[in-house]
Amino acid sequence: MNLIIDRGNTLTKAAVVDRGRIVSMQSFERLDMRRLDQFVGRCGAIDKAIICSTAGDTEALAQHLEGSVGLVLRFVPSRVAVPIGNDYLTPETLGADRLAAAVGATTLYPGRDLLIVDMGTAITIDLVEGGVYRGGNISPGMNMRFRALHDYTARLPLESATDEIMTLGNTTSTAVGQGVMQGIVNEIEGYIESFSKKNREISTIFTGGDAKHFVKRIKNAIFADCELVVCGLNRILDYNANKE
Repeated sequence: MNLIIDRGNTLTKAAVVDRGRIVSMQSFERLDMRRLDQFVGRCGAIDKAIICSTAGDTEALAQHLEGSVGLVLRFVPSRVAVPIGNDYLTPETLGADRLAAAVGATTLYPGRDLLIVDMGTAITIDLVEGGVYRGGNISPGMNMRFRALHDYTARLPLESATDEIMTLGNTTSTAVGQGVMQGIVNEIEGYIESFSKKNREISTIFTGGDAKHFVKRIKNAIFADCELVVCGLNRILDYNANKE
């Protein structure tokens, strides 16, 4: 079995994957080695592990795992081979989670050109075309937008995701709520329209912790309720293990 650790800006996710299927997963607000050991202990023997981090050093974690796992791979896009091409001009600055999500999407939808929308702390838009990662864009995530409106104004309230769909808000509260939610929709649908004009065969996949709030709002996209980053990291781990 494989252990996948994805250390993000908000949470650390640990998943155990057996032959491509997630058998157990747990999220930690703060990674604690003892709690991680307890999680792994409930799952059984781990053959190999991969660590992906966008929020800090992984040295202590890697050393901890190396005591009990045969292969521990630290995923750094500029140093670790992946099963797709990479056209990014500065791979040393590319977020490991972005490339992992791209690999995960191509694993689930092989042979297709893909626009991948990941809604987390930030919203990332990434393109895989012709089996090659072409690059992407980054913008503030949903909660970051709500927080910014509240923190940088004197009177706007702090709002959160809403399932209510309105063309225009009719109170300050709904104006903020709908402004943020519909602004994200317009942004993403603008990308979908732009890329679809250039490539009619492209498919849009959207995922991430906040994606569930947009299932009914965004048209012409596939909602991936699976963990694309975990799926991609597992594929990268197997790919590198098989090369050795």
